[in-house]
Amino acid sequence: MLSKIPFSLENLAEEDLNKQILRIALIAELDAINLYEQLASLTDDETIRAVLLDIARKEKTHVGEFLTLLLSKDEEQAEELEEGKEEVEELLEEEE
Repeated sequence: MLSKIPFSLENLAEEDLNKQILRIALIAELDAINLYEQLASLTDDETIRAVLLDIARKEKTHVGEFLTLLLSKDEEQAEELEEGKEEVEELLEEEE
C-alpha cells in the first residue's frame, strides 16, 4: 500500500540528494492523500469521513510545499512541468 523508496540514498551524488528527498516526500504525501480519500469513501460515518477528507486536504498543501521546494532546486523539473502544463492547456483549448 505505501511506497517504498526504490533506490539507496547512499548511492546518490551529493548534488542530487535534496532533490530526491523532496521527490520521496512528494510520493509519501500523494500516498497519504490516496489512503485518506479511499478510507473516506469506505466509511458510512460522516464525522470520520469529514476528518479523513480534511486531513487529505492538508496533505495536498504539503504536496504544494514540497513541489515548490523541488522546483526551486531542479531547474529542469521546473521547465518540464511548465512544458507539460502548456501541452495540457492546448488540449483543453482544442476541446472547447
